[in-house]
Amino acid sequence: MPAPELARRRIERKLSLSVGVAAKAARMRAGLTQADVADRIGIASEVYGRLERGKMMPSVPTLFRLCLALQLSADVSMGLVTAAAAGAAVWEEDSPDKDHLPEMRRLLRTLRRLPRHQLKLVTLVASAILPPRR
Repeated sequence: MPAPELARRRIERKLSLSVGVAAKAARMRAGLTQADVADRIGIASEVYGRLERGKMMPSVPTLFRLCLALQLSADVSMGLVTAAAAGAAVWEEDSPDKDHLPEMRRLLRTLRRLPRHQLKLVTLVASAILPPRR
């Protein structure tokens, strides 16, 4: 294999590892699961897992959606600057998603897939076990 090709592959590998490490760190900071992020950016969970492990490089549109979903600087994701240098604290503003536990998000995903009659039944059960609203 020619030297330029080896150099290109090394750079691509380093870049995909950098994107994966940055994505995982941002996901963990946000308290999200891999499935949550995959849903938000419109890819399969398995694909997102490979991306996070540095086994694949996302397309530019997917990288864009990833940065938006995780409030991650593209410079940080590609390893051009560190999170501290980019001012990662700016991205850590309070958001409604931070208050939701991964279990709650999984429950909501499951509920969204239920047929109407099953969802109605779940609602009746929940209202029976929850205290009345004031």
